[in-house]
Amino acid sequence: MRGILAIYRREMGSYFASPIAYIVIGFFLLVTGYFFYNILSIFVMRQDMMAMQAARMGSPPEMDVPSLVLRNFMGVVSTIILFMIPMLTMGVYAEERKRGTMEMLMTSPLTEWQIVLGKFFAAFSLYGVMLAPTLIFQVVMARYSDPGMPWRVLGSGYLGVLLLGAVLVAIGSFISSLTESQIIAAVVTFVVFLLLWVLDIGASGGSQTGGLLQYLSILRHFDDFSRGVIDTSSVVFYLSLTVLGLFLTLRTLDSMRWRRA
Repeated sequence: MRGILAIYRREMGSYFASPIAYIVIGFFLLVTGYFFYNILSIFVMRQDMMAMQAARMGSPPEMDVPSLVLRNFMGVVSTIILFMIPMLTMGVYAEERKRGTMEMLMTSPLTEWQIVLGKFFAAFSLYGVMLAPTLIFQVVMARYSDPGMPWRVLGSGYLGVLLLGAVLVAIGSFISSLTESQIIAAVVTFVVFLLLWVLDIGASGGSQTGGLLQYLSILRHFDDFSRGVIDTSSVVFYLSLTVLGLFLTLRTLDSMRWRRA
């Protein structure tokens, strides 16, 4: 446990010692803030139009603006992080290999699992720091919304975003462990995430292939969370992919040790 904490503190210090973390977080909040504002404006406008129509033709069904805004906002966030996380994970191992400090870590008393878990938790924590300020948007909406904030949808939505982020961080870290170039790591990670996005688009139809693609699509599993439903199978799916990504990273570190020996 001490080894994991040592790696974790080292990695968190390196993140905030460079401007990359601040730039990524700032850009993420700028983009998500823009989309949240537009989504909220659209549904508020629709609610006003329905109120005007009610005054002329009778009362229509009540429109739950907070729930609709949350569902659409979470869907946007799940897509944005596909393009943001490569910038967070590109240097997890690639920079270490380029500077030659990876060999120092491998010859230290730390085990491969301690290195892998310490780096993963640090990158995932940075992702959490990036995501946390978006809760301010929800607090402001809850303050002025009627009906009130659907807390179940809020909680399940953010749980889904965290689980999805854990999978992407694990995959991005694995790809970073395969190269010494941060640029190559970022580009390959971006391409892999883009393929996962395309896989979700192609996961339609009633054929067996469509059903398989739908099950393997990491974004399709997120749909239940955005609706306020916590599906145990989806939780297990995300956790299994995260463990798989960490295991593949461990095998890469093992191969480094064997090649050095």
